[in-house]
Amino acid sequence: MAVYTFLEKFDWSGKTIHPFCTHEGSGLSGTERNIQNVCKGAAVTKGLAIQGSSVDRAGETIRKWV
Repeated sequence: MAVYTFLEKFDWSGKTIHPFCTHEGSGLSGTERNIQNVCKGAAVTKGLAIQGSSVDRAGETIRKWV
């Protein structure tokens, strides 16, 4: 929840947010939608979720996303 507290404090109008995370099964779990709801005026792109146990093999996936 600390991230949402941070996000609530700023004016995101005209900004673009690129969500990403590591996980062990939950993926982004609606994070893109939640960020869009909190960051009024921001464009939120399709996020990237990398399973933590495969991070060391995710280089190409990350490069394509960036």
